[in-house]
Amino acid sequence: MNKFSSHHSKNLWKTVIHLFTTLNNYNILNTILLLTITIPLFSQVDSNIQLANEYLIKGEKQKALELYREAVKNDQNVPLVHNNYLNALTELGLYDEAQRYLNRVIKKFPDNLLYQTDAAWVYLRSGDVLRAERLIKELIEANKANTGRIKLIADQLMSRSLAEYSIQALLASRKTYNNPSLFCMELAMLYRIRGQKEEMINEYITYVTQDAYNLQYVKNVLQVLLEPDDMEVLERKLVGYAQLYPDKEVYSDLLIWLNVQQKNFFNAYIQARALDRRTNSFGERSFEVARLALNNGDYETAGQAFRWIIKNYPGGAYYVQSRRGLIESREEALRKTYPIPPDSIKQLVKDYQFFIADVKPALPAWEAQRNLARLYNEWLDEKATAIKLLNEVITAGQASKTLVSQAKLDLGDIYLQKGEWWESTLLYSQVEKAMKETESGYEAKLKNAKLWYYKGDFKLAAEHLDVLKEATSREIANDAMELSIRIKENLAMDSSGMALRALAQAELLLQQNKTDKALRIIDEIKQGKIKIATEEASVMGYVSGTTVTNDSMWVSFPNYAILDEVYWLEAEIFFKKGQYNKVIERLDKIIDEFPTDVLADDAFFKKTETYEIQLGQPDRAQTLYLEFLNRFPGSIYAAEARKRYRKLRGDLAPDQF
Repeated sequence: MNKFSSHHSKNLWKTVIHLFTTLNNYNILNTILLLTITIPLFSQVDSNIQLANEYLIKGEKQKALELYREAVKNDQNVPLVHNNYLNALTELGLYDEAQRYLNRVIKKFPDNLLYQTDAAWVYLRSGDVLRAERLIKELIEANKANTGRIKLIADQLMSRSLAEYSIQALLASRKTYNNPSLFCMELAMLYRIRGQKEEMINEYITYVTQDAYNLQYVKNVLQVLLEPDDMEVLERKLVGYAQLYPDKEVYSDLLIWLNVQQKNFFNAYIQARALDRRTNSFGERSFEVARLALNNGDYETAGQAFRWIIKNYPGGAYYVQSRRGLIESREEALRKTYPIPPDSIKQLVKDYQFFIADVKPALPAWEAQRNLARLYNEWLDEKATAIKLLNEVITAGQASKTLVSQAKLDLGDIYLQKGEWWESTLLYSQVEKAMKETESGYEAKLKNAKLWYYKGDFKLAAEHLDVLKEATSREIANDAMELSIRIKENLAMDSSGMALRALAQAELLLQQNKTDKALRIIDEIKQGKIKIATEEASVMGYVSGTTVTNDSMWVSFPNYAILDEVYWLEAEIFFKKGQYNKVIERLDKIIDEFPTDVLADDAFFKKTETYEIQLGQPDRAQTLYLEFLNRFPGSIYAAEARKRYRKLRGDLAPDQF
């Protein structure tokens, strides 16, 4: 400090000490201390303090301690070295010296809460718990009526990993003010640190009731913090609060959100319906739940919710969309039914036609027309009608840009199934260009990648897939990554890509509903050899083989890397044929032969679901769901498996199903 004038030095240190002693903010102190480790304060920090900090960083505590002892003889240095000096003393077990130092600075700065809480901390470090707790109790008692000071005490105790005492301080102040909403967020954080989930949940619920604007924040926090078992605790509490305070929307809103997180869409619908009745919102919340249920495969709940809106709000904002949603729910339920009853398909077509005629030219009519075109293509095999309907959606000028893009993608799929590759890729490319950086654009790029995959041009397919790793849709990004990995793994095992070509051909045949041909190719892949044209084999470098005819020959290839995909595709075909025992056999092969593969959890869940729904064996399914949860706790199917297990075990009342 010799280069600074005495006048300026005193002003500088007075300013630092004033900030510290009046604000009592340990974060400010820590910031100052951190700065002293790296750069001199205004280039004038005592060089001995700098040297002490360097010793401390290097772990040479004894050398640092000698310099700190000298520094604290000057009160001006205390705020700059306090933390480091005290830490060095306690780490070396010099508790008596630490307390003598603290007694001196407390006497010098009696209003400084940092030094007083540190005195309690040193007692705890030395093992004198009774004395520490007495001091903390006195501190809390003296400051509990001052929320600012009690918050500083709690913060400092927390900074010393004394969360239990921080909680005591905040609760004492809350009691003094008789305000159960005081310090909700601070207490929630402390309870989380201590693993007291139930208490943490209570604080977040209380915080939500203070202001409706807090609701989304709390939802986001709880979604990150809570485990499945914690969700059940939250549900019980919210049900209790909702019954006690039926007029408070926040509890019902949270219950709807919670049940959606747990994929209990029926429970969510019951809460949403009750809330819609109370608030006269024309079924808004029920409609939101219905769409979520539909998108997540709970078609029964979706149908119930849509029917309720149609019945109760015939002139409401969600009436037309609910009519379309109801038909769509029935369609999606049929897609999960094998074999599909022809009469159900015909009825569905009639319902779509009636709806379209009734509400055209409103947007829902064009959305329904796109669905109708898919029915004609996929189930009635009337591709010409499907193409006509989709072209109307594209050219009418009344559909949204997104819907036009989706119709073009559907049209591209039809041309792909017909073998008109260039028509198909042209449509996909149009959507890619028109809908850049959107989900439709990424979906178009994925379809283009699959098209080149089906054609056997794996290099071009991989180029498209690499771009899709950045897709905004998680589903598209995952599909792209899975296909990319499949291509790389199989080409590494078989540079000719013969097995991969065969699998791609089988997948395309399945899209074209040529299941018998697809199964024949699958059998060849499992044998590790496939029959191809002699000319094609020659171009690929195969000059030997067992000639079947003058035009074809058998070519062998390694198949292990692709067998799990083959079994999965085979299971999918047998599922569509309604041959469920064969489905189980193929899925078991994936589970047994590829237990760590990416398809293992898919196969296990699909097997369990087949036992429950298609084979009607709930007891077997219950056992398998529990085994699934133990074996694949991090699977994307875990939440659904847990819900189904609880239902089969009887944890939920019938009206909660």
